[in-house]
Amino acid sequence: MADRTSSSITIKAGKPEIMAVIADLEAYPTWASGIREFTVQESGEDGRARRARLTFDGGPFSDTVGLTYDWDGDDAVRWELVEKGTVVSGLHGSYVLAEKAGVTEVTYELAVDVRVPMIGMVKRKGQKRIIDSALKDLKRHVES
Repeated sequence: MADRTSSSITIKAGKPEIMAVIADLEAYPTWASGIREFTVQESGEDGRARRARLTFDGGPFSDTVGLTYDWDGDDAVRWELVEKGTVVSGLHGSYVLAEKAGVTEVTYELAVDVRVPMIGMVKRKGQKRIIDSALKDLKRHVES
């Protein structure tokens, strides 16, 4: 698996409110840049996605992949690639939430492998751009 890249942002909201937005995968196209479609294929007893298909525009390429999810209440969610796309051959990510004094620090970690040869530094820069954009979009959506 590729090197992981992570970044954090502070959001003026509690963990339950933020995790509710994160868990509503099918709403991502309305607020998350680059996400064209998210379809939940299977949900767990808690109503949260266990398996989903994601279609995204990632700058120079677009792809559709299948993901599985593991939820840790309102503290964290982790996802893994289970259906490779035409470009993406490996993917692992997570959101980890830590609430303090009425604000929540959200840390997003991502590792992506692609079929196209790519210099590590270029790939990490791309991952960092995806993470930073996702965190800013999440903050804007939750705080609006």
